[in-house]
Amino acid sequence: MRNAMYFRIFSALSLFYLIILLVGYENLDLFLKPILIPLLAFGVYFYPKFPSKKTLLVSLFFSWVGDVILLFADIAEIYFILGLVAFLISHIMYCALFNKQIKGKFKRNTVVFGIGSILIALYLVGMLCLLLPSLGELRIPVIVYATVISIMLIFAFNGFLIWEKPGNFYIFLGAIVFVVSDSILAINKFYSSIEKSSFFIMLTYLVAQYLIVNGILKLNLKKTE
Repeated sequence: MRNAMYFRIFSALSLFYLIILLVGYENLDLFLKPILIPLLAFGVYFYPKFPSKKTLLVSLFFSWVGDVILLFADIAEIYFILGLVAFLISHIMYCALFNKQIKGKFKRNTVVFGIGSILIALYLVGMLCLLLPSLGELRIPVIVYATVISIMLIFAFNGFLIWEKPGNFYIFLGAIVFVVSDSILAINKFYSSIEKSSFFIMLTYLVAQYLIVNGILKLNLKKTE
């Protein structure tokens, strides 16, 4: 299928990009980073129609906008804030996307969902306690963003309990890895410098996006047959 070609190109270029970051050529960001998420989006665009396709494409669009804006984050703080806003919208769209998925044959275990939600909330509180002393004027934007991405993870966890396999696992794992990526970015920027942070941030980010996209497509596979 045509869309599979774009996913293969995305995987190949992502691997090349990560190698470039690992060996220290981070200045090539400007040329490579902006083309990666559009390749995923093209893969979705050429996939047969399904109910939440437009929502997924909008999520990827705002992720791409965030990617591009954050390329200039070292120039001025405003670019970091605008990038944060773009990804905030992307995560809100992911929440809407997960909510639109049709339930599978599983019934949600309320106790497991409650325990998982509490653990996610504890992680959010822990991260904010770690970062708050050094956030300064960015305190409110970071708190809002961290809360929204945690809610996104809860939506994915809820889906993990009720959606069909293996799509449920792909999406939940992707959401977890997305949170890990943003956590590395936040710790590196506000708490303590992490060696090869750009590599680890982009590794987890690209894996997260790929897993979420493929999970959604797998959930909607039967609708296209």
